[in-house]
Amino acid sequence: MSKRTNLEWCEALTPPPIEAAIVDLRDTLLRGLRYGLAERGVTAADLEDFVQDALLKILRELASFRGEARFTTWAQKVAVRVALSELRRRRWRDVSLQDLLVSQAESGASFTALTDTAAGPEKKAVQGIMIDKIQRLIAEELTDRQRQAMTAVMQGGMPLEEVAVRMGTNRNALYKLLHDARRRLQKRMMEEGLAPDEILAMFDEV
Repeated sequence: MSKRTNLEWCEALTPPPIEAAIVDLRDTLLRGLRYGLAERGVTAADLEDFVQDALLKILRELASFRGEARFTTWAQKVAVRVALSELRRRRWRDVSLQDLLVSQAESGASFTALTDTAAGPEKKAVQGIMIDKIQRLIAEELTDRQRQAMTAVMQGGMPLEEVAVRMGTNRNALYKLLHDARRRLQKRMMEEGLAPDEILAMFDEV
């Protein structure tokens, strides 16, 4: 593979891209992903799919490359993000939103994961009080859809795209829903004399 400068890569990939540059970039991305995802058990077919998707994304976003790093380094970062995003999506593919909400409710893991297991009795007690207050405010202040979204994304860890599909909306609308939910919670916390920053500080050692 011939070595190219950043400018040469950009010129070679600017539509219509030069086939040789596409082949070289594909080989570079494949090697990088094969190494980067070696411990994730992905198949050769998976790698080919990830590389193909990454190539398309790189070509679409070529104008955003600012030359602050080597082009191949930037391109490999794009490929890794594409691959990890797809792997996350697959992880949640067979998990319904209702199943996730039920499991969170039954396990009681909504906010207990925030607690510091190494904390002393006094700090654990304070954290428990804060968790109870946060859960009460969520129940009292948020709409059903806001609670569903916050539970799925912020507590259950489901990607925004997956939650949006299951809630029959899109990423931007879901982001606004979560933003509005956070603002309502912050406002209610302030009304009750609870400073959001102070609450977060209770868990700063997690």
